[in-house]
Amino acid sequence: MARNNSFVKLEGTLDGLTFYRQNGENFVKTQSRISKKRILNDPAFKRTRENMMEFSGASKAGKAFRDGFANMSKLMGDSYLSSRLSGIMRRITSVGVGKRGERAIDVVTMKDMLKGFEFNKSLPFKSIFYAPYPLPTITAPRDVIDWTVPDFNTDAFITAPKGATHFRLILAAGYVSNYEYIPVMRSYEPVDDAVDSLGGNAYSAHIPLGGMVGSDTVLQVDLTALGAIPASTALFTSIGIVFYQDINGDLYEFAQGNTMVVTVTG
Repeated sequence: MARNNSFVKLEGTLDGLTFYRQNGENFVKTQSRISKKRILNDPAFKRTRENMMEFSGASKAGKAFRDGFANMSKLMGDSYLSSRLSGIMRRITSVGVGKRGERAIDVVTMKDMLKGFEFNKSLPFKSIFYAPYPLPTITAPRDVIDWTVPDFNTDAFITAPKGATHFRLILAAGYVSNYEYIPVMRSYEPVDDAVDSLGGNAYSAHIPLGGMVGSDTVLQVDLTALGAIPASTALFTSIGIVFYQDINGDLYEFAQGNTMVVTVTG
């Protein structure tokens, strides 16, 4: 892959070169000369097939995480969120039991690898919100999450984007099952899909920027309606902040400046 610095910006394929645009930059790469059929059948590509299968499983587990935080992923995530999650899941797979290409993705055992995961790597939560707060708590059945933020001075403990007049604190949680390779399906599937990729969130009221909040902020995510949580499923809890601008009495959500981080796993 190389950057296309020519004043002519193409998109598509020409003479074996593929031109494309990503994150505002133009790139060019050569087309593979190796056929898909050969990769899938040639013994020389056995290791490649193993890597492809495990990468597919890691991508599924990463997608389950994103789906559990569906709205938050879109609001808070950077353009590399998907690939960063797949990378972590791939590392989890690399230490899983089983033969190469079929190793288990033991999310539950390795769940703390996602503790501290920033939805936007270039905008860490602590760089925007640094008021003192305890971590969220999770009940023993892993279906209710609580977070209380003591009253604080918004001028001293929030770095808000220019033009913001209000903010909301967010508590969010999502479930991800362990994944295993199913030979008859030739794919990775959740060990128990009862709550895999499901989750919920809670927002505070719209809080004006400037001065003290005026009271503690108490948030709760109640997921008891989902039923018993399987032991083969991990719970990830995140906290975040989203900003708004007051225009003639209407509050408009900012597209930038919002941030979220995984703080507690269960």
